[in-house]
Amino acid sequence: MRRRLYFILPNVASADETLRDLLLARIEVGRIHCLGKRGMRLGDLPEANFLQKTDVIHGAGTGIALGGFLGVVGGTLVVVFPPAGATLPMGSVLITGLIGAAFGIWVAGMVGSAVPNSRHAAFRQRIAEGEILMMVDVPFTRTREISDLVHSRHPEALLGGTEPTIPSFP
Repeated sequence: MRRRLYFILPNVASADETLRDLLLARIEVGRIHCLGKRGMRLGDLPEANFLQKTDVIHGAGTGIALGGFLGVVGGTLVVVFPPAGATLPMGSVLITGLIGAAFGIWVAGMVGSAVPNSRHAAFRQRIAEGEILMMVDVPFTRTREISDLVHSRHPEALLGGTEPTIPSFP
């Protein structure tokens, strides 16, 4: 299990130094993600990917729940109040629920891909001002150690909080 630490750094040079210290602390470069304002050159910093920049994951999760629920409700209504002369099995409810969930993932995922990540809402103003958001995925047992390391070596870095649990797989 991993925790995601968020750090706000004032500029690319500071983020570069922080990156070097994290690499020396044996944090893999694939576990470090940086986000700056649109069009900002991050140099050699590992840039956040599409899933980290947008709300597509949150949107898809919302879509599967809402779409599946509405599909089940719609299927139940069709089974209980069938169209004239038709009889539908109860399995129709399952099918409409799955279709609703798939449709919900598709639509809400598309909407989420056009929206900035909601988890970064607290950092949007600072990013817009040219600061760098560094997201570091660390083993749960090293959370305190890495946080203390960044604060001791880079007093200009602000801890933006932690995200509870990141799955162990990449």
